[in-house]
Amino acid sequence: MPSQDAAHHPAPSSPAGPVVDVERAEAALTEHYPRLVRIAYLVLPAGTGRGRRVLTAHSLTQRALPRTRVPAPAPLSRSVGRDGDPGYALVRLRVVRTALEAGLPLRRRAWPKRAQLPPLLPQVWGLKLFPHPGGADGLALDQRLAALSGPARAACVLRGLERLPDGDVRAVLAAAGVADPDAALAEADRAPAAYHLLDSPEFDPCALQARPTDLLRRRRHLNAVLVAGAALAVCGALLGPAGDGRGPDAAAAPPYARNPAARAALDPGKLTRVSPTAWKTSARVDFSVWPARGGLTGDTALLRRALAVWARPGGSVQVSATPGTPSGGPAGPPQLLYAGAVDGARVVILHDGLRIARYAEPADGTRGAVLDLARVDGADRAGASAVVLSRTDGDVRYLTAPWVRGAGARDLRAPGSGATDLPLTDGVTPPLSGPALEPGPCASWNVLQLTDGTGTRLVTDLGELVPARLTAGRPGVTGTGGAGSATGAASGAEVLRTWAPFACSLSAVRSAGVRSVNAWAFAEQPLPDASGSAAWVCTRAETWRGGGARVLAQFHTPGGRFGAVTAEAEDVPACGARRPQVLAGVLWKSAAGAWYLLAAGSPDVASVGATGGAEGTARGHLLTVRAERGARADLKGTLEDGRSISGLR
Repeated sequence: MPSQDAAHHPAPSSPAGPVVDVERAEAALTEHYPRLVRIAYLVLPAGTGRGRRVLTAHSLTQRALPRTRVPAPAPLSRSVGRDGDPGYALVRLRVVRTALEAGLPLRRRAWPKRAQLPPLLPQVWGLKLFPHPGGADGLALDQRLAALSGPARAACVLRGLERLPDGDVRAVLAAAGVADPDAALAEADRAPAAYHLLDSPEFDPCALQARPTDLLRRRRHLNAVLVAGAALAVCGALLGPAGDGRGPDAAAAPPYARNPAARAALDPGKLTRVSPTAWKTSARVDFSVWPARGGLTGDTALLRRALAVWARPGGSVQVSATPGTPSGGPAGPPQLLYAGAVDGARVVILHDGLRIARYAEPADGTRGAVLDLARVDGADRAGASAVVLSRTDGDVRYLTAPWVRGAGARDLRAPGSGATDLPLTDGVTPPLSGPALEPGPCASWNVLQLTDGTGTRLVTDLGELVPARLTAGRPGVTGTGGAGSATGAASGAEVLRTWAPFACSLSAVRSAGVRSVNAWAFAEQPLPDASGSAAWVCTRAETWRGGGARVLAQFHTPGGRFGAVTAEAEDVPACGARRPQVLAGVLWKSAAGAWYLLAAGSPDVASVGATGGAEGTARGHLLTVRAERGARADLKGTLEDGRSISGLR
């Protein structure tokens, strides 16, 4: 449809006809660009190849925009083009003219026209672009058009694609510089009129396929360029100033900002360094009061590289970020938490109030540098207890908070085995086998036990920069009691027994930006074959970003090594501080071979009902009904305050 400018602002007239200004021509070219490129593609000779025709058609169409106001050619003043737009008529004429010129042979004693030269732009390196292949009819039409002269092809395109009568076709061809338009029309008459195929996808140079160019030749050329580049680099090193060869920014990409705030954020001399005793008197006890530790805190070159890579990581830097973590550089000078040599690498850990950034590079250079980012806003004393310093061969080394007095390692799957003491060197632990990286079946789950002035807590590595804290108890109740009573640090013997069958379920929340995971034994249900009581536990993983919390309902029978996940949900309030109530069910087979639907709710569930594949109701928060194998049932419950609750799914 015509542009608003064409509809409401008629083109100014001149004695020779309408005058088209640059803005009007640009609007017409932009609006009808796919059609104009198709015209150029069809008029161009086929001998250049489909890929070359595509790029030439785009180049000619983009150059059809005039530089100044241009009078519309007199023959077109009465038939001004598509939808009555003289701007479109002008750019179409320029496209047809240059496409015809591009098909002319080069002559020895004459300067070539611009259209006869290869297009400078657009260019696509390493790829060949060509329209989608069509059927036999489209191929036959392309061959017939290729056999025609350029003016005859243009006549076919203007007739079939533009639907112009022969009088207007003659006018366009004459204006485009064709010496004998009548002969072009007569030649076009000899081609079968399959004009409806001109709108088909095989003649659309805007809907393209991509394939690689000659890979072997490209590799040879690339090797030659690399050799030349290496020679230039050697010459530059010989002629330039002496240095360590790495440069101040090393693996960082080129700078893009020169404002004072950006410069300050990249200046290692302006890094924030906190006193080692600041945490003892500060109202906030989190990452903001960690002192700068490590043996390389005075290495200005290393700190400069770490800041530069954080602000603009180069293509060779492996970057990772927990979900919901912004990946841009710091807004101002960040805080230095650590800089030192660890496990054959130089490591720098920084904090900007919102995120923890860990930069690591090999000890012998910067190739293979990594940058890890983790969101830690809102961290408290427990959430800021440790960060992952390094991972090597499945082992994890932590940097602990300055208030941590002791550390130990323990297997969460073996609550009675006790903790192994870990000596701390300037807050750094020895390597600890990390559960998040162990392949194969889950036989153990090693966690880090930390002790400070407020008690003992457990944290676990979930493959991210900040370990997740483990708690246990009813959500929304603060305390350190046993399982089922209050949410607290998972350190007591009974709390550890609560976690033991469900430790391996922590693998379901790896790399999800998890801040803490709580386990709540919300019900204990007698089994119908009198073989004992089964435990119902819900685990809820909270994230640093707030959303994406994962809830699992798990069922554990007496003597079983592992709990079974019976239901899971994401972004629901169940089993959380805002709404701790939970209801879940499972199909269970007794030793005698009978199938039952077992359902349990939290203690404040007053009644439970099941419908569907198994039906039954019960007062209280436990339900046991006979069922068939594979039965599916819907669970509904009523809380003590009259509200309803659905089964977790």
